[in-house]
Amino acid sequence: MGRQKVRVTVTIDPDVLTQVKSSIKSGPLRSVSAYVECAVKNQLVEDVNYEAMLAEMLEATGGPLTDEERAEARRILNGGAP
Repeated sequence: MGRQKVRVTVTIDPDVLTQVKSSIKSGPLRSVSAYVECAVKNQLVEDVNYEAMLAEMLEATGGPLTDEERAEARRILNGGAP
């Protein structure tokens, strides 16, 4: 038997729910709960991959921005305003 599940409540757009239910009819997942759990697991993997990619990019480019670099970036993004 699998691990015990915990009930949670989520709020989603009705159109998204319609699409989920449609996917359940034709896909391998048998319930909205299973679909949401699968989506959350996939997002958790993406989060880990993103963090690893970001760390790799920072290492390749000299590390995180300094406070001065961050201030300069904000100045540029704000159209030159301090």
